Amino acid sequence: MDMRQILDATTTRRSFLGGAAALAASSVLPRTVLAAAQEKPNSVFNGVRIGCITYSYRGEIASAEDTLKALITDGLSECEMMDGPIRTFTGLPGGGRPGQKPTELMDVQRDAILAKCAEMRKMYNDAGVNMHLHKIPFGSTDEAIDLNFQVAQALGCKGITLERSEAMAKKLAPFADKYKIWVGFHNHTENYPKLEDHDPILDHSPYIGFNVDIGHYYAGTKGKSPIPLLEKYHDRIVSLHLKDRTADGQNLPWGQGGTPIKEVLQLMKQEKWTFPGDIEVEYKIPAGSTAVAEVRKCVDYCREALA
Repeated sequence: MDMRQILDATTTRRSFLGGAAALAASSVLPRTVLAAAQEKPNSVFNGVRIGCITYSYRGEIASAEDTLKALITDGLSECEMMDGPIRTFTGLPGGGRPGQKPTELMDVQRDAILAKCAEMRKMYNDAGVNMHLHKIPFGSTDEAIDLNFQVAQALGCKGITLERSEAMAKKLAPFADKYKIWVGFHNHTENYPKLEDHDPILDHSPYIGFNVDIGHYYAGTKGKSPIPLLEKYHDRIVSLHLKDRTADGQNLPWGQGGTPIKEVLQLMKQEKWTFPGDIEVEYKIPAGSTAVAEVRKCVDYCREALA
Protein backbone atom coordinates (compact mmCIF):
# COMPACT_ATOMS: atom_id res chain seq x y z
CA MET A 1 0.00 0.00 0.00
CA ASP A 2 1.53 3.36 -0.97
CA MET A 3 1.03 6.69 0.80
CA ARG A 4 -1.69 7.79 -1.59
CA GLN A 5 -3.75 4.69 -0.90
CA ILE A 6 -3.27 5.13 2.82
CA LEU A 7 -4.52 8.70 2.68
CA ASP A 8 -7.44 7.84 0.42
CA ALA A 9 -8.63 5.40 3.04
CA THR A 10 -8.91 8.10 5.70
CA THR A 11 -11.95 10.25 6.30
CA THR A 12 -11.37 11.89 9.66
CA ARG A 13 -8.46 13.28 11.58
CA ARG A 14 -8.69 10.38 14.04
CA SER A 15 -8.44 7.77 11.31
CA PHE A 16 -5.76 9.79 9.54
CA LEU A 17 -3.59 9.56 12.63
CA GLY A 18 -4.01 5.81 12.68
CA GLY A 19 -6.51 5.56 15.49
CA ALA A 20 -3.84 6.13 18.14
CA ALA A 21 -5.24 5.67 21.62
CA ALA A 22 -3.69 8.82 22.96
CA LEU A 23 -4.74 11.11 20.15
CA ALA A 24 -3.80 14.31 21.93
CA ALA A 25 -0.24 13.09 22.33
CA SER A 26 0.05 11.72 18.82
CA SER A 27 1.61 14.02 16.24
CA VAL A 28 2.47 11.66 13.40
CA LEU A 29 1.16 8.79 11.41
CA PRO A 30 1.96 5.55 13.26
CA ARG A 31 5.30 3.97 12.44
CA THR A 32 3.59 0.89 11.05
CA VAL A 33 1.75 3.07 8.57
CA LEU A 34 4.92 4.90 7.61
CA ALA A 35 6.75 1.60 7.16
CA ALA A 36 3.99 0.49 4.81
CA ALA A 37 4.35 3.58 2.62
CA GLN A 38 6.41 2.66 -0.42
CA GLU A 39 6.69 6.12 -1.87
CA LYS A 40 6.58 9.75 -0.92
CA PRO A 41 6.03 12.64 -3.28
CA ASN A 42 9.04 14.27 -4.91
CA SER A 43 8.44 17.39 -6.95
CA VAL A 44 12.05 18.48 -7.37
CA PHE A 45 12.62 18.17 -11.11
CA ASN A 46 16.23 18.44 -12.27
CA GLY A 47 17.03 20.57 -9.24
CA VAL A 48 14.00 22.87 -9.54
CA ARG A 49 11.61 22.84 -6.60
CA ILE A 50 7.96 22.76 -7.62
CA GLY A 51 5.17 23.22 -5.10
CA CYS A 52 1.79 24.87 -5.06
CA ILE A 53 -0.02 27.47 -3.06
CA THR A 54 -2.93 25.65 -1.44
CA TYR A 55 -5.24 28.46 -2.57
CA SER A 56 -5.33 26.36 -5.75
CA TYR A 57 -7.66 23.90 -3.95
CA ARG A 58 -10.10 26.58 -2.77
CA GLY A 59 -13.75 25.65 -2.66
CA GLU A 60 -13.00 21.92 -2.66
CA ILE A 61 -10.69 21.28 0.29
CA ALA A 62 -10.60 22.90 3.73
CA SER A 63 -8.86 20.72 6.30
CA ALA A 64 -5.15 20.16 6.84
CA GLU A 65 -5.64 16.41 6.38
CA ASP A 66 -7.49 16.73 3.06
CA THR A 67 -4.98 19.31 1.85
CA LEU A 68 -2.20 16.83 2.56
CA LYS A 69 -4.08 14.15 0.64
CA ALA A 70 -4.43 16.52 -2.32
CA LEU A 71 -0.75 17.43 -2.32
CA ILE A 72 0.29 13.78 -2.28
CA THR A 73 -2.21 12.91 -4.99
CA ASP A 74 -0.66 15.66 -7.10
CA GLY A 75 2.86 14.39 -6.39
CA LEU A 76 3.92 17.57 -4.60
CA SER A 77 6.53 17.49 -1.88
CA GLU A 78 6.15 21.11 -0.80
CA CYS A 79 3.70 23.97 -0.65
CA GLU A 80 2.82 27.49 0.37
CA MET A 81 0.10 26.92 2.96
CA MET A 82 -2.92 29.21 3.15
CA ASP A 83 -4.31 30.08 6.56
CA GLY A 84 -7.49 27.99 6.39
CA PRO A 85 -5.99 24.52 6.91
CA ILE A 86 -3.68 25.90 9.60
CA ARG A 87 -6.60 27.43 11.48
CA THR A 88 -8.76 24.34 11.33
CA PHE A 89 -5.95 22.11 12.60
CA THR A 90 -4.42 24.37 15.24
CA GLY A 91 -7.38 26.39 16.53
CA LEU A 92 -5.81 29.68 15.47
CA PRO A 93 -8.77 32.10 15.53
CA GLY A 94 -9.86 34.55 12.88
CA GLY A 95 -10.54 34.22 9.21
CA GLY A 96 -8.04 36.63 7.73
CA ARG A 97 -10.62 39.24 6.78
CA PRO A 98 -9.40 42.86 6.51
CA GLY A 99 -9.78 44.62 9.84
CA GLN A 100 -9.79 41.45 11.90
CA LYS A 101 -7.16 40.77 14.55
CA PRO A 102 -6.72 37.03 14.10
CA THR A 103 -3.68 36.40 16.27
CA GLU A 104 -4.11 38.39 19.50
CA LEU A 105 -4.17 35.58 22.09
CA MET A 106 -3.46 34.82 25.71
CA ASP A 107 -0.21 32.99 26.43
CA VAL A 108 -1.95 29.70 27.21
CA GLN A 109 -3.70 29.80 23.85
CA ARG A 110 -0.46 30.71 22.14
CA ASP A 111 1.36 27.71 23.60
CA ALA A 112 -1.43 25.33 22.60
CA ILE A 113 -1.56 26.69 19.06
CA LEU A 114 2.20 26.44 18.59
CA ALA A 115 2.12 22.85 19.85
CA LYS A 116 -0.54 22.04 17.26
CA CYS A 117 1.57 23.76 14.57
CA ALA A 118 4.47 21.48 15.48
CA GLU A 119 2.10 18.51 15.26
CA MET A 120 0.89 19.61 11.83
CA ARG A 121 4.47 20.04 10.64
CA LYS A 122 5.39 16.53 11.74
CA MET A 123 2.30 15.06 10.09
CA TYR A 124 3.23 16.73 6.79
CA ASN A 125 6.95 16.00 7.01
CA ASP A 126 6.37 12.33 7.84
CA ALA A 127 4.21 12.09 4.70
CA GLY A 128 7.00 13.69 2.64
CA VAL A 129 5.63 17.22 2.32
CA ASN A 130 7.33 20.45 3.41
CA MET A 131 5.48 23.71 4.08
CA HIS A 132 8.05 26.23 2.89
CA LEU A 133 5.78 29.28 3.33
CA HIS A 134 2.54 30.23 5.01
CA LYS A 135 0.10 33.01 4.25
CA ILE A 136 -1.66 33.97 7.48
CA PRO A 137 -2.69 37.65 7.60
CA PHE A 138 -0.86 39.68 10.20
CA GLY A 139 -2.66 41.05 13.26
CA SER A 140 -2.30 44.68 14.30
CA THR A 141 -0.25 44.39 17.52
CA ASP A 142 3.37 43.48 18.07
CA GLU A 143 2.21 40.40 19.99
CA ALA A 144 0.10 39.27 17.05
CA ILE A 145 2.93 39.83 14.57
CA ASP A 146 5.34 37.96 16.83
CA LEU A 147 2.97 34.99 16.95
CA ASN A 148 2.77 34.86 13.16
CA PHE A 149 6.53 34.42 13.00
CA GLN A 150 6.40 31.82 15.77
CA VAL A 151 3.77 29.92 13.79
CA ALA A 152 6.12 29.97 10.78
CA GLN A 153 8.91 28.56 12.94
CA ALA A 154 6.71 25.82 14.35
CA LEU A 155 5.47 24.82 10.88
CA GLY A 156 9.00 24.75 9.47
CA CYS A 157 8.33 27.64 7.08
CA LYS A 158 11.21 29.68 5.75
CA GLY A 159 8.98 32.65 5.08
CA ILE A 160 5.59 34.35 5.24
CA THR A 161 3.87 35.90 2.23
CA LEU A 162 1.53 38.86 2.01
CA GLU A 163 0.48 41.58 -0.40
CA ARG A 164 3.06 44.20 -1.30
CA SER A 165 3.21 47.18 1.06
CA GLU A 166 6.24 49.28 1.91
CA ALA A 167 4.60 50.29 5.20
CA MET A 168 4.31 46.61 6.15
CA ALA A 169 7.89 45.97 5.06
CA LYS A 170 9.06 48.62 7.52
CA LYS A 171 6.80 47.30 10.28
CA LEU A 172 7.72 43.64 9.83
CA ALA A 173 11.46 44.09 9.28
CA PRO A 174 12.50 43.89 12.98
CA PHE A 175 10.53 40.66 13.40
CA ALA A 176 12.01 39.15 10.24
CA ASP A 177 15.49 40.02 11.52
CA LYS A 178 14.72 38.55 14.95
CA TYR A 179 13.44 35.22 13.65
CA LYS A 180 15.52 35.08 10.42
CA ILE A 181 12.32 34.27 8.56
CA TRP A 182 11.67 35.84 5.17
CA VAL A 183 8.76 38.12 4.37
CA GLY A 184 7.83 37.68 0.70
CA PHE A 185 5.74 40.46 -0.84
CA HIS A 186 3.35 39.32 -3.55
CA ASN A 187 2.66 41.43 -6.60
CA HIS A 188 -0.55 41.79 -8.55
CA THR A 189 -0.87 43.39 -11.96
CA GLU A 190 -0.23 46.92 -10.73
CA ASN A 191 2.39 46.68 -7.96
CA TYR A 192 5.21 44.49 -9.19
CA PRO A 193 8.84 45.09 -8.12
CA LYS A 194 10.71 47.94 -9.76
CA LEU A 195 12.86 46.78 -12.64
CA GLU A 196 14.57 49.94 -13.85
CA ASP A 197 15.60 51.22 -10.40
CA HIS A 198 16.51 49.71 -7.05
CA ASP A 199 13.35 48.64 -5.23
CA PRO A 200 13.27 50.52 -1.88
CA ILE A 201 11.17 47.84 -0.19
CA LEU A 202 14.34 45.75 0.10
CA ASP A 203 16.21 48.29 2.22
CA HIS A 204 14.27 47.57 5.40
CA SER A 205 15.79 44.15 6.10
CA PRO A 206 17.89 41.45 4.40
CA TYR A 207 14.90 39.16 5.10
CA ILE A 208 12.50 41.26 3.01
CA GLY A 209 12.00 39.79 -0.44
CA PHE A 210 9.55 39.03 -3.20
CA ASN A 211 6.93 36.39 -3.86
CA VAL A 212 6.90 37.10 -7.61
CA ASP A 213 3.72 36.22 -9.48
CA ILE A 214 4.92 35.83 -13.06
CA GLY A 215 1.39 35.64 -14.46
CA HIS A 216 0.33 38.89 -12.82
CA TYR A 217 3.56 40.51 -13.97
CA TYR A 218 2.99 39.40 -17.56
CA ALA A 219 -0.60 40.71 -17.56
CA GLY A 220 0.23 43.92 -15.69
CA THR A 221 3.04 44.86 -18.08
CA LYS A 222 0.89 44.03 -21.12
CA GLY A 223 3.06 41.12 -22.17
CA LYS A 224 6.60 41.75 -20.91
CA SER A 225 8.69 38.78 -19.92
CA PRO A 226 9.34 38.45 -16.16
CA ILE A 227 12.79 36.99 -16.83
CA PRO A 228 14.73 40.30 -16.50
CA LEU A 229 13.00 40.86 -13.15
CA LEU A 230 13.95 37.39 -11.93
CA GLU A 231 17.55 37.85 -13.07
CA LYS A 232 17.78 41.14 -11.20
CA TYR A 233 16.27 40.02 -7.90
CA HIS A 234 16.95 36.26 -7.82
CA ASP A 235 18.80 36.54 -4.51
CA ARG A 236 15.80 38.27 -2.89
CA ILE A 237 13.05 36.05 -4.28
CA VAL A 238 11.29 33.90 -1.69
CA SER A 239 9.17 32.02 -4.24
CA LEU A 240 7.37 32.34 -7.56
CA HIS A 241 3.70 31.97 -8.29
CA LEU A 242 3.31 30.17 -11.59
CA LYS A 243 0.20 30.82 -13.65
CA ASP A 244 -0.65 31.46 -17.30
CA ARG A 245 -2.26 34.75 -18.28
CA THR A 246 -2.68 36.72 -21.47
CA ALA A 247 -1.36 40.22 -22.03
CA ASP A 248 -4.93 41.51 -21.69
CA GLY A 249 -5.39 39.80 -18.32
CA GLN A 250 -7.20 36.49 -18.90
CA ASN A 251 -6.36 33.53 -16.63
CA LEU A 252 -6.09 30.40 -18.76
CA PRO A 253 -5.05 26.75 -18.43
CA TRP A 254 -1.31 26.44 -18.82
CA GLY A 255 -0.10 26.61 -22.39
CA GLN A 256 -3.08 28.66 -23.58
CA GLY A 257 -1.86 32.05 -22.36
CA GLY A 258 1.32 33.96 -23.05
CA THR A 259 3.22 33.80 -19.77
CA PRO A 260 6.62 32.20 -20.47
CA ILE A 261 6.31 29.54 -17.76
CA LYS A 262 8.52 27.03 -19.56
CA GLU A 263 11.26 29.57 -20.17
CA VAL A 264 11.17 30.64 -16.51
CA LEU A 265 11.45 27.04 -15.34
CA GLN A 266 14.35 26.38 -17.68
CA LEU A 267 16.11 29.50 -16.40
CA MET A 268 15.65 28.29 -12.81
CA LYS A 269 17.24 25.00 -13.83
CA GLN A 270 20.10 26.68 -15.71
CA GLU A 271 20.93 29.11 -12.91
CA LYS A 272 20.39 26.54 -10.15
CA TRP A 273 18.13 28.92 -8.26
CA THR A 274 16.87 27.32 -5.07
CA PHE A 275 13.65 29.24 -4.45
CA PRO A 276 10.49 27.22 -5.24
CA GLY A 277 8.07 27.72 -8.08
CA ASP A 278 4.55 27.36 -6.70
CA ILE A 279 1.68 26.41 -8.97
CA GLU A 280 -1.37 28.63 -8.56
CA VAL A 281 -4.49 27.42 -10.35
CA GLU A 282 -6.53 30.58 -10.76
CA TYR A 283 -8.31 29.83 -14.02
CA LYS A 284 -11.84 28.45 -14.02
CA ILE A 285 -11.88 24.70 -13.38
CA PRO A 286 -13.17 23.03 -16.56
CA ALA A 287 -16.46 21.16 -16.39
CA GLY A 288 -15.93 17.59 -15.26
CA SER A 289 -12.55 18.33 -13.70
CA THR A 290 -11.42 19.22 -10.18
CA ALA A 291 -8.86 21.54 -8.65
CA VAL A 292 -6.76 18.52 -7.67
CA ALA A 293 -6.79 17.26 -11.27
CA GLU A 294 -5.87 20.69 -12.64
CA VAL A 295 -2.96 21.08 -10.23
CA ARG A 296 -1.73 17.68 -11.37
CA LYS A 297 -1.79 18.87 -14.99
CA CYS A 298 0.39 21.80 -13.96
CA VAL A 299 2.80 19.48 -12.14
CA ASP A 300 3.09 17.39 -15.30
CA TYR A 301 3.69 20.58 -17.32
CA CYS A 302 6.58 21.51 -15.01
CA ARG A 303 8.08 18.04 -15.13
CA GLU A 304 8.01 18.01 -18.94
CA ALA A 305 9.42 21.56 -19.16
CA LEU A 306 12.33 20.55 -16.93
CA ALA A 307 13.07 17.18 -18.52
